[in-house]
Amino acid sequence: MSHKFNADRRDKIAKQKFKVTNWAAYNESLRQRGDLTVWVSDEALALWTARRRRSRGGQPKYSDLAITLCLTLRVVYGLALRQTQGLMRSVAALMEFDIAVPDFSTLSRRSKGLALPSTKSGARASGPVYLVVDSTGLKVFGEGEWLENKHTIKVKRKRWRKLHIGLDLASGEIVCADLTTDDVGDPTALPGLLDQIDGPVAKFIADGAYDGAPTRDLLETRFGEIVEIIIPPPKTAVESPQSAFNPTVRDRHIAEIENKGRMAWQKSTGYNQRSRVETQMGRWKTVIGPKLKARNFDNQKTEAKIGVHVLNRMTELGRPEFRRVV
Repeated sequence: MSHKFNADRRDKIAKQKFKVTNWAAYNESLRQRGDLTVWVSDEALALWTARRRRSRGGQPKYSDLAITLCLTLRVVYGLALRQTQGLMRSVAALMEFDIAVPDFSTLSRRSKGLALPSTKSGARASGPVYLVVDSTGLKVFGEGEWLENKHTIKVKRKRWRKLHIGLDLASGEIVCADLTTDDVGDPTALPGLLDQIDGPVAKFIADGAYDGAPTRDLLETRFGEIVEIIIPPPKTAVESPQSAFNPTVRDRHIAEIENKGRMAWQKSTGYNQRSRVETQMGRWKTVIGPKLKARNFDNQKTEAKIGVHVLNRMTELGRPEFRRVV
């Protein structure tokens, strides 16, 4: 928010500096993210083929576990489906596994509606979630870009998908995520994110796009009045008519901003921690990539879910610990 409300004096705001205090452990976790050690348990090999079903129709050859493993390697290494098939074929040959590898068309077909495990990790300590949500755009290579590259035709509108994620400040993991079309607003996608959270939420932080009675009513209905809602009101916000005798949380935020300024309000409420979910967005576009490879929307949703699992797994390996020095 400081770059919006303090643009005229931004150069006079001192930049905070932090020092990493666990460099040895963090460096090792970064090395482990690129580890190519392959180990497959006997249980996983036993579950590689799908169980026969008794209903009519064709029988699946590969289990959801096999498809998920192949698609996960595809997301991690940024491969196309044919290259993913080649990678898995090489791994099976090097480890002398007598298993069949799904071909690229099977991976594409089974990706639609693939059942994935929950994003919740067993490493996360039990307790309330300190939730911060945000969204970002992911590029989709579609017909518009093909026309522009092939026939040098200027496209009128580029296609995007909108990735909504919810980050737990305590564990640093993504606890909820959803992929929507670019015309779906942030408050509209919020109920689907909250459905993915089983436990209580102690704090909810979001930007001004979520400001409004529907969002606050939804949070209080789901988690009760104990949830602390931190959403910045717009610059033109005014207090409600009953603020004199029964002020709401939003009324108190508006009054504090008027009396102490927005920067002081951000510091006192902890709104500055929202930058962590923005950092997670940056990690996504650096590690997973700024664009989606799948063409079908259902396959794109599966690709996004797998990306969440990949980032959470990397977070489990280790995170940096900071100490402010300036």
